[in-house]
Amino acid sequence: MQKRRLGRTDLSIAPLVLGGNVFGWTADEKTSFDLLDRFVGAGLNAVDTADAYSRWVPGHKGGESETIIGKWMKDRGNRDKVVVVTKVGSDMGQGHKDLSAAYIEKAVDASLKRLQTEVIDLYLSHWPDPATPYEETLGAYEKLLAKGKVRHVGCSNLDAGQLRAALDVASLRSLPRYEVLQPEYNLYDRSSFEGPLRDLCVAEDIGVITYFSLAKGFLSGKYRSEEDLGQSERGEDVGSYLNARGMRILAALDAVSSRHSAKQAEVALAWVIARPGVTAPIASATKPDQMDSLIRAVSLKLTADDMAELDKASG
Repeated sequence: MQKRRLGRTDLSIAPLVLGGNVFGWTADEKTSFDLLDRFVGAGLNAVDTADAYSRWVPGHKGGESETIIGKWMKDRGNRDKVVVVTKVGSDMGQGHKDLSAAYIEKAVDASLKRLQTEVIDLYLSHWPDPATPYEETLGAYEKLLAKGKVRHVGCSNLDAGQLRAALDVASLRSLPRYEVLQPEYNLYDRSSFEGPLRDLCVAEDIGVITYFSLAKGFLSGKYRSEEDLGQSERGEDVGSYLNARGMRILAALDAVSSRHSAKQAEVALAWVIARPGVTAPIASATKPDQMDSLIRAVSLKLTADDMAELDKASG
């Protein structure tokens, strides 16, 4: 499996990252283990999670996904084969987003314990925290890097202005900078990343791992009407895509996938993989056949005509 360097870091990852948000939620422990085995067995190596996954499930407190990933790595003895990405700063019961130094110091130890590892390969600020200065957050990360608890740091959900400000603080104060960005980006949701944010990432050699790469499952093609929304736990989040533009995009995906004898989700992921400025998309699976489809997306090469057709439909 050909790997891509993640920005300026020493991390090399396959061009698809496995989303761990489903582990402990719509995929139980056994299923999660099986999915992870298939993923790594195919030569892919990066797994994304967060301390907050899956706190939204009734009865959960957060940390369920990290716990499953940690158990799996220990059981398989394969920690050295996995690039672990996790995140900090979401509401874990404190009632607000938190990137304060005191909170990060506690949160990283909790994540390390759940993941059953001594170091996190990539540690991301999950959401902006307006109450905490970048200098404090980056200073906390400097200590984690010095202690060997994390290898690299990055961020998620920052716009171009916020990322520029964080980079400037890092440069001015000689603090570690955000080396990786995790933005929302897919064939439907393009505007927040394309433009100034992508330009900044390219100019600063920042690695980019996209989330909601299948638009919450809409780009799989299985949601085409209001009646389809009840098919899964995430169906209720897809309704906003059921409009004329969404249908144009699905029609283009249908056409391109037919030409390649591929599934719509494979084409949608291949499109993201081929986009400038993107290192790898994140995608999740809850069934073996879904995982096999994700793996096939990595080797799917879209033609210039394919890309143009998809771009036109989503424009």
